[in-house]
Amino acid sequence: MNTKNKFLYKYNEIEKDKEGYLKKNKDWNISLAQEIAKKENINLNSDHWKVIFFVRKFYFQFNITPSMRMIIQSIKEEIGESKSNSIYLFKLFPKGPAQQASKIAGIPKPVRCL
Repeated sequence: MNTKNKFLYKYNEIEKDKEGYLKKNKDWNISLAQEIAKKENINLNSDHWKVIFFVRKFYFQFNITPSMRMIIQSIKEEIGESKSNSIYLFKLFPKGPAQQASKIAGIPKPVRCL
């Protein structure tokens, strides 16, 4: 296997796809999320974590990665109504909130993204 499709994390190789999403979501942990975020040039704060944990919970509850629309409609309780909009979420995840949050959360890329 090509080593560019793996993360070297605590002496273990973590498999990822060609876009950088984990192949096995069971490999995910908070330290790995921080490492992925660093590679994405994101310095995680509490609102990032709220979105990351939200998309993980959503994925494991419904067996689907949430789209941007799903995130905006559902995350109001976690981050507040004033922050549950695309402008704020793009400030947190500039390459696309659904895509980057899912990558950092260790779940598959959403099927539909903005």
